[in-house]
Amino acid sequence: MGWLTAMKPIPTELLNRPFTTSGARQRGVSDRMLAGRRFVRILPGVHRHRELDMTAGRWIEAARLVLPEGAQLTGITRIQQLGLHFGPELPVRFVVEGDHHLSFDEIFLHRTTRLPPLDDVGVTPAAAFISYCRRARVIDAIKVGDWLLHQGHVTEAELRHLALGEQWRDGAVEALWVLEHLDPASRSLPESECRAILSFAGLPIGEVNRRLTIDDAHLIGDLVFEQWRTVVEYEGAHHQADRAQYASDIDRYAVMRGHDIAYVQVTKEKLKRPRLVTREVHRELVTRGYDGPPPDFGHHWHQLFERITDVIGPRLDRRQSSGA
Repeated sequence: MGWLTAMKPIPTELLNRPFTTSGARQRGVSDRMLAGRRFVRILPGVHRHRELDMTAGRWIEAARLVLPEGAQLTGITRIQQLGLHFGPELPVRFVVEGDHHLSFDEIFLHRTTRLPPLDDVGVTPAAAFISYCRRARVIDAIKVGDWLLHQGHVTEAELRHLALGEQWRDGAVEALWVLEHLDPASRSLPESECRAILSFAGLPIGEVNRRLTIDDAHLIGDLVFEQWRTVVEYEGAHHQADRAQYASDIDRYAVMRGHDIAYVQVTKEKLKRPRLVTREVHRELVTRGYDGPPPDFGHHWHQLFERITDVIGPRLDRRQSSGA
């Protein structure tokens, strides 16, 4: 049959994950087959089937095939393993002890003189957050930090103890700075974002997820300004898609109106225009007697959208008793 001879089948275990050249050889796949059209070389000595979708999880698998044995997941990649759906999936981030150099678009290998605390997945969540803070914007670190605290993956005491004990480490000083702006009561990233934009604009600080008892009704407000009987509520997509939630919201807002409690509804689309949200909340507070300063969109406000490192200024000399 000549060139029409059927191609040799590919072992099933090579179809669904990245693999090394040696692993392919062990399964009967020759170097000539690897060089053909059915496979793609993605890293030195690492290949995939051409139809395999390289998700972030598969890039982590691929990275483990080329990184030194002691490399550990860190930063936002480690935090995403906890279930957080936020932040860039690539490059996947690892840290290694020593001076091992490796550079790929999809893999970032941090180097350190001493590894931070580890668990069975990578560095601990607290250590991962410290690493994340080195490059994060203020608003993103607030959202991620709130989520970690609320989900119980870290505690304020644990984070403070680790950062204070290793201030030489990249991100430690940044984590200590942003810790003062975190609130473990925040139940979602948008709630954290909403609180942050109002706070950094200089408006009063509302109580996060405050329970309100009105007659026989027990309500929870996302952000409650009790002095001015005003509530700020974030309306996620599920508030419209889930009919039971939608009906519950109608009843809840009716109770608020009936007891003279004002509310400002914030949506995903509104959060893309944070000044608009801030001005709307300020107007409502003013109608309820607030006579404090109006929103200030100056220096402090702009810090919210800058990297923490740039906000706190030049790096300190952190080479203390680190072995550096």
